[in-house]
Amino acid sequence: MYEELIKKAEVLIEALPFIERFNRKVVVIKYGGSAMTDESLQKQVIQDAVLLKLVGFKPIIVHGGGKEISKWVEKSGMEPHFVNGLRVTDEPTMEIAEMVLNRVNKTLVRMIEQMGVHSIGISGKDGGMLHVHKKLSKGEDIGLVGEIDRVNPKPLQDLIANDYLPVVCPVGYDENYDTFNINADDAACAIAKAMQAEKLTFLSDVPGVFRDPNDKNSLIYELPYDELTALIDSGAITGGMLPKLLSCKDAIDNGVSRVHIMDGRIPHCILLEIFTNQGIGTAIISKNSERYFKG
Repeated sequence: MYEELIKKAEVLIEALPFIERFNRKVVVIKYGGSAMTDESLQKQVIQDAVLLKLVGFKPIIVHGGGKEISKWVEKSGMEPHFVNGLRVTDEPTMEIAEMVLNRVNKTLVRMIEQMGVHSIGISGKDGGMLHVHKKLSKGEDIGLVGEIDRVNPKPLQDLIANDYLPVVCPVGYDENYDTFNINADDAACAIAKAMQAEKLTFLSDVPGVFRDPNDKNSLIYELPYDELTALIDSGAITGGMLPKLLSCKDAIDNGVSRVHIMDGRIPHCILLEIFTNQGIGTAIISKNSERYFKG
């Protein structure tokens, strides 16, 4: 019995320097992937975010909803169109996407409130937070998909100052006030830069960054900035991980101290990554950040 209690105490002691180091710092959590479709995992992710808030962090959740959008587009009997493997977002699809994303947003807000923390859900349209222009795919039109031009951080700053946990839906305006869907990774990265976040955390369906994608034992726990650049330039990173790592590099280039990529399917992955020496995913660290993992 006492051994179990001692182990729990050791876990808290291991977390202490991280709590001290990142107290009162902004942490942006990009929430997506399979962790959004599993009720149990969803609750654990929200518990993690609430705990961060209660120990003094300033979390902001930026969520996706691609799988849910696809489900409702299919239910509506709409015929999907693709360009370069990307779904074309026409006006009817955009209407469904905004409806679904707002529903997801308020579900997350409700869960946070149930756990005793005040939360407000907003979209990038609120307060003119996310300004975009039309995004093209290899020069081809893919519809109402936006590329972020600028972020107005004041709505988020005001919410945090008033002790709310913001939950952001990745939708924005262009200069004509037309509505555009935004890739949630891009939205999280842009918000992290604008808020000068200490940490940007991506929840995905992969464990992190592998030195050799074919070797599952080659997971990189800490990836210093110079090694990140070399890894990208080497051509070893392909597929969906490449744009994610380019977003990570962009975030660090613009003042974010650490970027974490982790498997959102692991229960309480955020706490395991942030509050333990080794973590469970990949921590990409800027040149001036101190390293914790000594293994």
